[in-house]
Amino acid sequence: MPDRADNPAIEALRAQFRKELPLAATEPALKGLKDAYLGRKSGAVTQALKGLASVAPEARRGAGQQLNALKSEIEHALDERLAALASARPPAGAVDVTLGCRPVGGGRLHPLTRVRQQVEDIFARMGYEIIEGPEVEDDYHNFEALNMPPDHPARDMQDTLYLGVPIAGGVWGAHRGRLPKAQVRAATLLRTHTSAMQIRYMKTFPPPIRLLVPGRVYRRDNLDLSHTPMFQQCEGLVVGTSVTLADLKGTFDAMLRELFGDVQVRLRPSFFPYTEPSAEVDISCQSCGGSGCGTCKHTGWLEILGSGMVHPAVFEAVGYDPEEVTGFAFGIGMERVAMLKYGVDDIRLFYENDLRFLEQFPL
Repeated sequence: MPDRADNPAIEALRAQFRKELPLAATEPALKGLKDAYLGRKSGAVTQALKGLASVAPEARRGAGQQLNALKSEIEHALDERLAALASARPPAGAVDVTLGCRPVGGGRLHPLTRVRQQVEDIFARMGYEIIEGPEVEDDYHNFEALNMPPDHPARDMQDTLYLGVPIAGGVWGAHRGRLPKAQVRAATLLRTHTSAMQIRYMKTFPPPIRLLVPGRVYRRDNLDLSHTPMFQQCEGLVVGTSVTLADLKGTFDAMLRELFGDVQVRLRPSFFPYTEPSAEVDISCQSCGGSGCGTCKHTGWLEILGSGMVHPAVFEAVGYDPEEVTGFAFGIGMERVAMLKYGVDDIRLFYENDLRFLEQFPL
């Protein structure tokens, strides 16, 4: 049998393979190397085997043996290399403890949380007590004690989400309807404002009172650019022996200028069943400085909150003497403040949890 040295072409092919093998460090690279040498159509060893027909008969057998040996050597070397790669690969689900961690961005407050904290901080420095109350209320505290008896038209302004009314044999939950007064009082509902907690507080504590009640409230509203069935309010109450409308105006002058900067504040006559007189509070438009633009509908003013002097009927409902005490109450929507403060024109953005929107606000 001829010696391998008699076949320098085969030895050169072997040397070339051994040179290229260490450079194939991945499975795709090893597959490419196998195709280059053992591929059925264009592999170098395969082509050499096909060319044996042209080799002289006396040398054909020895060349064939050398090529088959080279083919087996290449297959064995490739299999060993693939096995080594597989053994080095971590199992499925394994954790590579040497892998560096991904960068994590800093968290930030939601814009509604930021605004609520700012409002609470302002009133806390004015001496107000910050309390919270239940989101499920009864009709008496949510409406009747606030001068809204069962047939009062102001109830339609609230568009309430009722949960149920206890009746004989079950619970009636469609709407208040024509029910006896005692049953209407017992109706449960999702609170339409946090003023119900003011009633509970006044029934428990005597004047003087400075109170702020923040929280979520609910109304039967369709979701659109400026309405949502759940929103956040901060409602305040001040009661004392000589509280006047001037105190109300001065409070809002200080609070709104700290919240929005150098703005003008005005009171505009309005109606709320639990205050008399009642007033809407406006601030001068920040976009145009009060000269009139599309944001303020060319009025120069933006409505920000509702307020008024506490109605005597509310004091009577909690056992206060309206001849001895006076007070003012107000309610401010956190979404309304945030929309004006940050220039947001769609209330739905606050509740969609879209990071592209939320990350625009400062840390």
